[in-house]
Amino acid sequence: MERELALELVRVTELAALSAAPWMGRGDKNAADGAATEAMRRMFDSVAIRGTVVIGEGEMDEAPMLYIGEKLGDGTGPEVDIAVDPLEGTEIVAKGLNNAMSVLAVAGKGQLLHAPDMYMEKLAVGPALAGKLSLRDPARTTVEKAALALGKPLSDLTVMMLDRPRHAALVEELRNAGVRIKFLSDGDVAGAIAPCFPETGIDLYIGSGGAPEGVLAAAAIKCLGGELQGRLMIEDDAQCERCVAMGLDDPRRILGMNDMVGDGDVIFAATGVTPGEFLGGVRYLEGGRAETHSMVMRGKTQTIRFIRSLHMLKNKPLLR
Repeated sequence: MERELALELVRVTELAALSAAPWMGRGDKNAADGAATEAMRRMFDSVAIRGTVVIGEGEMDEAPMLYIGEKLGDGTGPEVDIAVDPLEGTEIVAKGLNNAMSVLAVAGKGQLLHAPDMYMEKLAVGPALAGKLSLRDPARTTVEKAALALGKPLSDLTVMMLDRPRHAALVEELRNAGVRIKFLSDGDVAGAIAPCFPETGIDLYIGSGGAPEGVLAAAAIKCLGGELQGRLMIEDDAQCERCVAMGLDDPRRILGMNDMVGDGDVIFAATGVTPGEFLGGVRYLEGGRAETHSMVMRGKTQTIRFIRSLHMLKNKPLLR
């Protein structure tokens, strides 16, 4: 993939974020998600790629746009897989909370895992812990190994996870080990990425969340030098058969980085909708302007760019 593509993809997440932002705090998550999705699709039409959505808003009969299998781009340029979450954190925007983003990942054809819409058990770490932990271990063993590798006591270790009833036993195990837990109301992708940024103070991300979000997070984490391990939480034979149909020969095995995002190049882009751990949200300014904060990363070079943009809203014909 050409390096110039990275900056083109930021324009896609910027427009999606600008379209979702007016719905912040209005209590209508579906309207916010719909606005972001429509905007992302319109902007993709101007990008020089021949893209296929492998992770999107649903199957063709479930989603009006950005469905799995949809073709995106202007029909020129490289043939790529695309994973999108136009609004990661729909409830966050509806309630006016933090950590909502517009995110996407692009990789060469056949590189991205066709993740089914089910839960995935996840363990995400930054570069300092990459290759040193295993999802096979109990949570207590995991945090003990992490503390030893980082040279800090367990009491100084901070784990992030989604605040969900299904994590009750995990929370008890971790608190008995003596670590700190920081909960997220939503925002699985942002949470998994957080350990890669030392300034967040997060050492590990543990727990279950959506499998599609796991692939998006893995794309970012590859660019950041960290690691994400995942295991699909299959509940019945029907789900197992669906995974096999999507290309997973052994759906119950632990998935590594290459399983989720391949061993080639990958680009990850994100724009904040509401303020978060490492990106600011959309901010409206005088004179009909808006400010956005984005990041774009490339796996091949592990270059990370943070972009602050000022938009004259009246001059954006694709912004409705």
